[in-house]
Amino acid sequence: MTPWEIKGRELANCNCAYGCPCQFNALPTYGTCEAAVGYEIDQGHYGDIKLDGLRVGATYKWPGAVHEGNGEYKIYIDEKADPQQRVALEKIVSGEDTEEMATMWWIFNAMCNKKHETEFKNISTNIDVDKRFGKVSVEGIFDMNAEPIKNPVTGAEHRARIDLPNGFEYKIAEMGSATTTVNGGPISLPNNNDSYAQFAEIHLCNSGVVR
Repeated sequence: MTPWEIKGRELANCNCAYGCPCQFNALPTYGTCEAAVGYEIDQGHYGDIKLDGLRVGATYKWPGAVHEGNGEYKIYIDEKADPQQRVALEKIVSGEDTEEMATMWWIFNAMCNKKHETEFKNISTNIDVDKRFGKVSVEGIFDMNAEPIKNPVTGAEHRARIDLPNGFEYKIAEMGSATTTVNGGPISLPNNNDSYAQFAEIHLCNSGVVR
């Protein structure tokens, strides 16, 4: 197994209500799971291949809950990555060289029987975890815009966090609201409008979250 490690930020938007039942081992709000995700890598390596400054995007879709399987995904890797970096990133976010059940990528790969061919795209991200604002754009594929949850009466920003001491994705995620507009690719996300968003600092390796 090639050793790897990544530190950076994640912004994810799914079709569920704020809080996302998956985070609590419950079924999806509307029965299906549909998501777009973007990652900014501040520091990372796969063996001796450096991954600093690269970005990854992905879309996922399941007909039911993730753990029920039969899903599909499509990965988009930063076109700035060189050939070695492209191979390395694809292996990491496809759950390869990862201990069983250790990361969300391992889970997603195991629960998807349709794995669309990876593409290399111009990807831009701006993820501010503390302020709960962010944008992810995979050119020609999707645009995600996220912001804080707003109080429905006063309009004030509402802050909530999820703390997962034994999770496989993050330690703490800030909650937000996001909309993803899909412009291309094989996976449509028609229900990701003003729905669940999570902002998280991620630090992952072959064996999962680095604590």
